[in-house]
Amino acid sequence: MRSPRLLTLLAAALVVPVLAAAGPGPTDAAPAPAPASAPAPSYQATVKITAHGIPHITARDWGSLGYGSGYATARSSICNLADTVLTARGQRSRYLGPDARYRDGVSMEASNLQVDAFVTDLRNRKVVEGLLTSPAGPTPRAREMVKGYAAGVNRWLRENRITDPACRGQAWIKPDATELDLWYGVYLANLIGSSGVFVKEIVEADPPTLQDPGLPDLGIDLPLPTTKAEVPAYAARVDREALLRSLGQESDFGSNATAIGGDKSSTGRGLLLGNPHFPWVGRYKFTQQHLTLPGQYDAAGGSLMGSPVVNIGWNKDVAWSHTVSTAYRFTPYEYLTVGPGPLYLSANGLLKKAERRWVEIAAKQPDGSIKTVREDLWRTPQGYVIDSPSQFMGWSPISLWAIRDANAEHLRTIDTFLSMGQATSSRDLLRRQDAGGGMPWVNTIAADRGGDVLYADHSVVPNVPDALVTRCLTPVGLLLKTVAGLPGLNGLLADSACAWGTDADAQRPGILGPAKLPAVVRRDWVINANDSYWTPNDQVRLEGYALIIGCEKCARTMRTRMVAQYVIDRLKVGKETPETLRGHEYENRVRAAEVMREGGRLDEVCAKTGETRACAVLKAWDGHSDVTSVGTHLFEAFVERAPTGTNLWTVPFDAKSPFTTPRGLKTTAPVVKAMQAAIDAVRKAGVAFDAPWGSLQVAGDRGAPAYPLGGGEGDLAGNANALASIAPAGNTDRYKPVSYGSSHVQAVSYLADGSVDARTILTYSQDEDPASPWSADQTRLYSQEQWVRFPWTPAQVQAALVRTITLQGS
Repeated sequence: MRSPRLLTLLAAALVVPVLAAAGPGPTDAAPAPAPASAPAPSYQATVKITAHGIPHITARDWGSLGYGSGYATARSSICNLADTVLTARGQRSRYLGPDARYRDGVSMEASNLQVDAFVTDLRNRKVVEGLLTSPAGPTPRAREMVKGYAAGVNRWLRENRITDPACRGQAWIKPDATELDLWYGVYLANLIGSSGVFVKEIVEADPPTLQDPGLPDLGIDLPLPTTKAEVPAYAARVDREALLRSLGQESDFGSNATAIGGDKSSTGRGLLLGNPHFPWVGRYKFTQQHLTLPGQYDAAGGSLMGSPVVNIGWNKDVAWSHTVSTAYRFTPYEYLTVGPGPLYLSANGLLKKAERRWVEIAAKQPDGSIKTVREDLWRTPQGYVIDSPSQFMGWSPISLWAIRDANAEHLRTIDTFLSMGQATSSRDLLRRQDAGGGMPWVNTIAADRGGDVLYADHSVVPNVPDALVTRCLTPVGLLLKTVAGLPGLNGLLADSACAWGTDADAQRPGILGPAKLPAVVRRDWVINANDSYWTPNDQVRLEGYALIIGCEKCARTMRTRMVAQYVIDRLKVGKETPETLRGHEYENRVRAAEVMREGGRLDEVCAKTGETRACAVLKAWDGHSDVTSVGTHLFEAFVERAPTGTNLWTVPFDAKSPFTTPRGLKTTAPVVKAMQAAIDAVRKAGVAFDAPWGSLQVAGDRGAPAYPLGGGEGDLAGNANALASIAPAGNTDRYKPVSYGSSHVQAVSYLADGSVDARTILTYSQDEDPASPWSADQTRLYSQEQWVRFPWTPAQVQAALVRTITLQGS
């Protein structure tokens, strides 16, 4: 029996010696290698690097803008970029061995061989090549940018020597990246919340055998339901949290964002605080950049590795951030099989055979030789067959499951972000996002200079309205919907009555159009912290949307409640100012502690353990997760072990009061037992009860000193400044070395005079090579609760200038 697949969540660049020098340096013109008689250079860009290694790229056309971006990103993060290309080529096994584990830090966790098999089949089917020329593909300007980006990466590799020990001397890193490599990288990023979760289950899918019948192994002594009437009894015994985690729906992967409108801001204009919680190690790191195409595009912020455009950022008129949405990007289809093989029933009682696709992978052996390994994957017209008994979707003698993935059907992501960077207001940002049709798996929160703020979940969502779900659920599909909100549909009718719908206002068939997706524009405030769209602030409720987007009238996490409470409390005493809003990032209140301490209940629970020393520390704790706080680790250990729901609270969740319920910590035996377990765990770890939090929670990204960090556990404890220790890369001798959480944090304010005040912090810093002066400088500032004033105007860029690189060539 295959083990359950739970989502596993959670590199770098040459630093040219002259970059270490302080203060502005001379203009460096990178020589064009072409002889005088050669035609004019195809690309031309200027890269101005300011303090902290931030590149400001100005170009004459879209391709040149991508060229400068690729060059600058290679300078700061060549090992990460090279690894991204290697993965997109399906060649990890050839160079790194087939058995090594690949972890992208977000969703994809599999062996190199499994990743390569998946990617190789995509390439064999020419999936990206087909999308590039389809209506669901990119515009010419996006293609120009990506092509230029690849050329810029190659240019840097031709002219520089890699010094980063993470990939120094690797023969497989060559200046041969192609436009297609980058598009496959973009395509894989689109699949984070869908097919990327199931790579192992896709590659390992096989017809059932006596040894592996594809049945669930969850300790539930009931057969899978065969009628809908049997579902409630089975659903009541399922570990809902484990199932949601395995589907990518409950994890530390997320973000916070707060937008303050002109009616509640001191400037009378919009203010934005955005904090995406992303990995500090691995594929999905942000790099900061400022991109300018005079007269057409001028935007700055954070870009995920391999992206030539700004993903989270601002321009002179509007600032935006993103949080991971609760919507599903796929639907599983269940097909009734005939016998244990690949034959399944289709419409009109016809028999069809799942397509078996063989791929060949070049795999490096222990002796250095290369061996060709064959793997097979199976498909139906809807998509890949998966074999996942732990998610009730095993390939059994009765049925098989295949998933249709909405984000596997487009390459519109770059276009969507590129157009958003040209927006003139929050409403215009949403219009551009909808026209792009490529927001893959995130909500959008925005604020503009006119004082409007936006919350929207206008991401890519399958067009599966509730009415279709009702008529198309199979019994096991109903179980998935009941427990996890994921509808399992009838494969027999996958091409007819149970096919995804089409909306006239959608960018393409198969996805929900803007009119059926939640959004609100206001002038007070909006927030999101990865809970569903239902509560964008304490007064507004968005209701009546399809269940596949998320739940309504459902409990909020403590992190959501903390993000909202910061604003609620501030507005009791005055308007939000640029200073107070960005101050929330480092305020480090712990909302669950505030709620649990009411009436002295938390202290009462602790006292019942008889652990006087630990309880004295917890009682004296300041209720924050600052580096100087003493007792934070005891509280984190407690909430991680505490029971949930009605077993924890005397006042249950009430949909009429989502930001103040549940509350009233119980003092019953199960809660006391959890407290005792927490104290025992801290003692076993050899950590003093009175150790300051900053001595325990430290930076854990590669090469960073063990800087003390404030913030902490997000959803359970209620830290908005969420940090986690997931497969840390360094400082593992510490109690909690951080490798995930707050990343490209930005506080953007539109001031009364119309100017822009942009403060940022890239928590793990811009450069990945530990030898670079910019590999840990922002991490140190983050430890000190400081900000970088991001150079935005030409005068600010000039004042912070370290080096100018003029690029001409191809």
